Amino acid sequence: VMRVRLKRYDVVRWVEDFLFALLKRQAFLPAATERLLNDEGYQAFFKTFASAKKRVLLLDYDGTLVPFVGDPKKAVPDEELLSTLRTIVNNQSNDVSIVSGRPRQDLETWFKGMPISLIAEHGAWIREAGSEWKQSRVLVSHWKDTLRPILLLYVDRLPGAHLEEKEFSLAWHWRRADQEQGSIRSHELLEDLVGYTANIDVQVLEGNKVIEVRNMGVTKGTAAESWLSHRSPEVIAAFGDDWTDEDLFRALPPDALTVKVGLTNSAARFHISDHLAVRKLLKLLAKSPDFAKNPSVVRPQEVVEAS
Repeated sequence: VMRVRLKRYDVVRWVEDFLFALLKRQAFLPAATERLLNDEGYQAFFKTFASAKKRVLLLDYDGTLVPFVGDPKKAVPDEELLSTLRTIVNNQSNDVSIVSGRPRQDLETWFKGMPISLIAEHGAWIREAGSEWKQSRVLVSHWKDTLRPILLLYVDRLPGAHLEEKEFSLAWHWRRADQEQGSIRSHELLEDLVGYTANIDVQVLEGNKVIEVRNMGVTKGTAAESWLSHRSPEVIAAFGDDWTDEDLFRALPPDALTVKVGLTNSAARFHISDHLAVRKLLKLLAKSPDFAKNPSVVRPQEVVEAS
């Protein structure tokens, strides 16, 4: 099998792929840089946000509000982040939802007592602020018994990899593994899963150092549409870093303030550098009700310099 693969994917083919990826990146960067939030962009962003009386914030968690860590359980929100979110949600004009791939138990524990809506497992579970958890649709999990052994096999094949089991999804993480070996094993796993999931109603997602299998039709976009269906905000702002957030960006109205964390191809209107810049922006949004009265309250260059 390896000989056949090397005949088909030899050094010439590898170099062609490598150079193609570089050229594709080079062609994309100028367009992405043009959409990177600069001083002028921040001023427009804040004016739009502050002028509305009903505002919605949709926030991804990992990679957007907090950095990625080797052990997902250790990505606990710090007091600075919680304080910023409290300031934002204490303003009754703001309606906030965390839209994450995290299990609902994590989000419930971390944001307990805060008037924030939670969307867990990429949209499988929705909890309105102050209410109970509800499934976004009827979901099944019996397929996990079929796919779990395959994912565990790749855990054994890659030191540092581990399997995270959620109620309606399985996630194979390789952030703590050797990066070169992890990249090879992840592609092998994707190829295997394509064959095993052909007749199963599931979807295979490749995220940032993670491969996740979940029920078909469950996305952040469909969950956000359901959550927004009984709301009528004047402005919607959404932040996300992963390609799973692209479903969310595409589901929102064209005039929504969608922000992609990182310079990768995206349906979002704007780009921002990293989670630190997102936090600075959220701090300024917490002050934004005063912006219309006193523009000097918001100094967007602070975020631009952080970027």
